Amino acid sequence: METDKSRDATNKNLFLRHPFSLTLLLFLLLLSISGCSNSPYKGTDVLGADEFVIDSYKIREGKFSILEMEGEPIIPLNPAYLDDYKDTVQNGDLLKVALFHPSRSDLVSAVQAIGGTMGYPVRDGHLTLPELKPIEVLGLTISEAREKIQEAYDREIEDLEVFLAYQKRKVRKVQLAGMVSISNIPVSGRLRLFEVLAEAKVPPNANLFRSYLVRNGRPVSVDMFKLMKRGDMSQNIVMRGGDKIYIAEGSASKLMVMGEVRTERVIDMPAGFMPLREALAMAGGIPYTGDKGFIQIIRGNILHPKIYTLNWKHVMRLPTTSMLLIPGDIVYVAATPITEWNRFIVQIFPTLTGIELFRKGVAGVVAIQ
Repeated sequence: METDKSRDATNKNLFLRHPFSLTLLLFLLLLSISGCSNSPYKGTDVLGADEFVIDSYKIREGKFSILEMEGEPIIPLNPAYLDDYKDTVQNGDLLKVALFHPSRSDLVSAVQAIGGTMGYPVRDGHLTLPELKPIEVLGLTISEAREKIQEAYDREIEDLEVFLAYQKRKVRKVQLAGMVSISNIPVSGRLRLFEVLAEAKVPPNANLFRSYLVRNGRPVSVDMFKLMKRGDMSQNIVMRGGDKIYIAEGSASKLMVMGEVRTERVIDMPAGFMPLREALAMAGGIPYTGDKGFIQIIRGNILHPKIYTLNWKHVMRLPTTSMLLIPGDIVYVAATPITEWNRFIVQIFPTLTGIELFRKGVAGVVAIQ
């Protein structure tokens, strides 16, 4: 009956006589564990170049088309925001009032004593003047307010003329934060977004895609990249007091290039989009170890992403503007099959060398015996 010791000895002699058997066993074992470390995804849900180009044309439409692709709803820009508005009297303004009358010097002097020096304040939307009931002037232009005061005095006193101007105004400003050199800018009813951004000295590397404008606590659907980089005046809205603008840093939008490229890296994309060709160039291109038949773009939710598979021919032959990336995209270049074999050999080589030395050592001991 065969004992455990004799069985172990038989197995040892088998491997010593047939070292390739052990090599093959280790190869299959490691291959099953490691798999293919840099292979392309080939599932049924992979999209091709046609879908990538169609989505790129949507990206070219601008910021809000990109946000829609990211799952955010599009809110159209209110066309009324492009119209100039009247610069009107507001609470807290001080008005300078002067009167002229050929005989009522007492009234003229009384009004002048206050209106010419201290000014008449607008409180609760009203202005209070001698011999008149409070007059509502809130929301009127300075000329409209003068006419209303004139009409009120005409009902009381004949041949009196009213003069009105601002003594001091409650300044209405746009507030700015982020990558700007000015924290606030006064508005006038005609001041527009382009002028505000120019005056604020927004740097060239600012991320206009992630920058935003808030009015009355709500975001305004304005594309600052289109305005400043493409000269699209349909985005040049008129600013209002209380508007808030935040200018984001260039690193606020990123994409990643991975796999068989010369330098895997994260790339800033301040415009909100970038040509695929440019991203690959910034990563140093695809070396001979990369499989140019499998350039993949992973986009969207990690649980249900869109995965496009492209060929290098698409990258080179199609127009740059028809192959665009957006923030959060991952560009993944697969490795060639020979690359995977070479990597496997490098990983397993120390093990094979050790086994070979062990085999020779045991053989030498047996020979001596």
